[in-house]
Order: sequence, then structure tokens, then C-alpha cells
Amino acid sequence: MSDTAEQALVDAARAGDRTALEQLLERVQPRVYSFGMKMCGDREDAREVLQDTLLAVARTVRDFRGASSLSTWLYTIARSFCIKRRRHPPPESSLEEAAEPVDPAADPEDAVATQEMEKLLLAAMAEIDPPYREVLVLRDGEGLTAPETAEVLGISVDAVKSRLHRARVQVRDGLMARLRATPAEGCRDVATLLSQKLEGEISADLCAEMERHLEGCERCRAQCDSLQRTLTLCRRAGSGPVPPDIQASVRAAVKSFVGAKS
Repeated sequence: MSDTAEQALVDAARAGDRTALEQLLERVQPRVYSFGMKMCGDREDAREVLQDTLLAVARTVRDFRGASSLSTWLYTIARSFCIKRRRHPPPESSLEEAAEPVDPAADPEDAVATQEMEKLLLAAMAEIDPPYREVLVLRDGEGLTAPETAEVLGISVDAVKSRLHRARVQVRDGLMARLRATPAEGCRDVATLLSQKLEGEISADLCAEMERHLEGCERCRAQCDSLQRTLTLCRRAGSGPVPPDIQASVRAAVKSFVGAKS
């Protein structure tokens, strides 16, 4: 569904169209569950965050005036419920269920390896202090821009970027520790430089200097490669479809609420 079609659902829901509201809530479910899973690391907490967020959206959609984007409004609501259920670290048993379900069409060995990596990443993310984890999840996990992330968290864009650089390196190091791999000792902090490059914070000259150095330094290149792989995994982990049992229970709660209000 395009952004235009999504906005049409929002407009219709604000006008009191019950069907449009239900369609809108169905559409945003995966985003909210993914966010709750990455932030809480616990399946039951993510279910509660999903249900509470959708009910809050249903209650307040008529007050949504579009001053913020739908995504920032949605994540701001979801974050408030995550804070109430924050666990650090999450139970190990919940992390066993956190990764995306295995694709039956995928190679079995590759699918299992991917699922194990996602579990390890979620465990590494759970060890990061919440202010840093929030920035990482919103920016790299959910794909919000730096200004959108700043709006959700109520902080400056500069603060977002500062936290993000630290969070990216921390989660990379945490994942490598779980893989019993030691980050290469580079000639300088190239992982942070790469993070700054991704945010457009370093000059073209410094960028060119870093790239020339990477061409001839295997250790630094390994650092950058490991960070890029971690960020790619961060985007994917926990982002599969909402589990059917959770989807069914949340859908029932939403239908009950919407029906009572109609």
C-alpha cells in the first residue's frame, strides 16, 4: 500500500469510518510488533505493546492532525508502552522465540543460521542501555530518519547521531563477542567513522581518506564490514510477520474495542 493510500485510510478513520480504522490498524501491526520485539526482547511484552498501541491509536485517531508523520506518531505511542514493560536483559527463553520464522522455501542450513544470528543480535541489543537502544532500533531497525527519530524521543538530531554512533559500535561488539570473534584492532576508530559517514557527518576529504586507508588495511576493512553486516541484520531481526496467535488475540481485542465505540 502506498503512502497516499495509507493517508487515505488515516483520513477516513479520522472521519469515523470503522472499516478504514480496522484496515489501518492491520497495516501498522508488523511495524509495531517489530519495534516492541527489538525494544523489549520478549514475545509477551511485544504482544502487550502491540495491543496497547493499536487500542491507543483507535482511541485517539480522530485527534491526529498530521503535524507529525504517521510513523513518528505511531512509534511515539509504542515507545511509551515499551518503557512501561522494559526488561534488561530479557529472559533467555523469550529470545528463543524472537527471531523471524524460518522460510520453508529457504535452504534449511542457511535458514537456521540466519535465525540463530538474529537471536544473538537481539541479545546483544538487549545489553545496550535503553537510550542508545531506542536510537538504534528507530534509526537502523525501523528505518526512521534522524529528524523523525529525534521527534519520537524528544531530543535533538545531534543527540540522536551521537547516541547512534555509540550504539552501533556497541551492538557490533556485543554480537561479535557472542560469536567469539574479536573486533580487529584498527589504526583508528573506523567503525565510528563509518557510522558518521552513514549519517553524512564527515567531509568528502575525510571520507576519501578513510576509503583509501581501507583499501590497504585489511584489519580496518574487517571492522567496517562487520558493522555493515550488523546494521543489515538489525533491520531484518524481529521484522517478520506477527505470529498468528498474537495476531489473532490482538485482532479480537481491537475488534471488540472498535465495535463497542461504533
